Amino acid sequence: MGLSTETADGTKTHTAAPFRLFAVQERRDWLRFLDFPYRLYQRDPNWVPPLRLEQKTLLDPARNPFFEHSRMALFLAEREGRVIGRIAAIENGNHLATHQDGVGFFGFFEVVPEYPVAAALLEQAAQWLRERGLLFMRGPANPSLNDTAGLLVEGFERPPVLLMPYNPPYYVEFIERFGLRKVMGMYAYYVDVETVQMEKLERGVKIVHHRLPGLSVRKVDLRHFAREARIVHHIYNEAWRDNWGFVPMTEREFEHLAGALRAIVDPHIVFIAELNGQPVGFSVSLPNLNEALIHIRDGRLLPFGIFRLLWQTRVRRIQGIRTIIMGVLPAYRGRGIDAVMHYHTIQEGIRRGYRYAELSWVLENNEMMNRAARSIGAVPYKRYAIYEMPL
Repeated sequence: MGLSTETADGTKTHTAAPFRLFAVQERRDWLRFLDFPYRLYQRDPNWVPPLRLEQKTLLDPARNPFFEHSRMALFLAEREGRVIGRIAAIENGNHLATHQDGVGFFGFFEVVPEYPVAAALLEQAAQWLRERGLLFMRGPANPSLNDTAGLLVEGFERPPVLLMPYNPPYYVEFIERFGLRKVMGMYAYYVDVETVQMEKLERGVKIVHHRLPGLSVRKVDLRHFAREARIVHHIYNEAWRDNWGFVPMTEREFEHLAGALRAIVDPHIVFIAELNGQPVGFSVSLPNLNEALIHIRDGRLLPFGIFRLLWQTRVRRIQGIRTIIMGVLPAYRGRGIDAVMHYHTIQEGIRRGYRYAELSWVLENNEMMNRAARSIGAVPYKRYAIYEMPL
C-alpha cells in the first residue's frame, strides 16, 4: 500500500507507487499520449471530449503548420504499463522571434491526482526547455496562445464551450505547488436572452452610427471564403499585436485554422465592419458544438458518433454560441465599433434561435474589452490563468 495525502480540494493522492517517465518516440506511444485524456476524464460529466481526428492533426508535425517554426517534445508517465500522465515541452519559434524573452512553454498537461507524477512531468518539460537555452517556462498552451490555452481556475461546475480548456481543480494546486505563478488571467463572459441589455446597446449603436456615418457591418460571405479569411487575418494580426503574449499567425497557420473552422461557421453570426468601404474590424462567433460533442465520449465520429452529432446539432439544435475573437484596427479603437458588432451578433443570434453566448477569452488587463462585455450585460463566470516560472 502507498502513502496517501490530500490536495486542497480534498482529493486523495497516492504517492509511493513507482512510475517511470519517458519521451514519446514511437507511434504507439504517440497514440497513447493522445488517448490518455479520454480515460482520465471518462467519469467527469463536464469534460467535453475533443474529436480524435482534430487532436491527431494538432499534434502531427506533418499536418500542423505550427511546426514549421516550432518544436515540441512529448513525455509520458507510466505505471505498470498504464499511462498516468502526459506533458509537452514547446519551443515556439514565432514567440521567440516576436518577443525575444527566452520563454518556452508547456502544454497538453494531464495527470492523475498524484502530485509527484505532476511534479516529475513539469520538471521534465522544464529540463527540456533549459537544454535549449530558454529562461522561463509558461503555460499551459496547446501548443500556443493562438490555440486552446490557459488553466481553468474558477467555474468548474459547467462544461467548457467550443475550443476552451477544461481541467480538474487539483491541477491548480499541483501547478502552483511546483512553483509556477500566474502571469496573466483571462475571463469568460456569459450573457443570455434574459440578461442582455439590448435597449442600452441600441442607444449606443445609434450614437456610433451618428458619429461614423460611413460605418457598415456586413455578414461574412462564404462564397468568397479565401478573400474574407485574408481580411480577418490582416485585422487580427494588427488589432492584437499589442496584447500580452500575442504572436502573429503565419499565413499558413491562419489558412489551416480557417479551413478547420469553415465546416462549423454560421455565416449569420460572423461580421466584418467597414468604414467608407474599408474593412476596419471583425467579429467571429461560432455555434457551441460542445453541446453535441459532450455526448461522444470517446471522441470518435465513427461508427456511431456521427449520428449523435447530427441528432444534437439538427434535431435538438445548438443553444449557444461563443464569440471566439473580435478585433478592430488600432486607429479605429474607442469609437464603439466593437459595440456595433456585439449588437449585430446578439440580434442575429436571437433571430437564429440561439439562447446564450460566451465571450472568451478576454485578458484581465484588457480594460476596453472587459468594459465592452460588461456593458451588454455579460458577467464573468469562468476564470483561466497562464502560469510562468524562471528556469
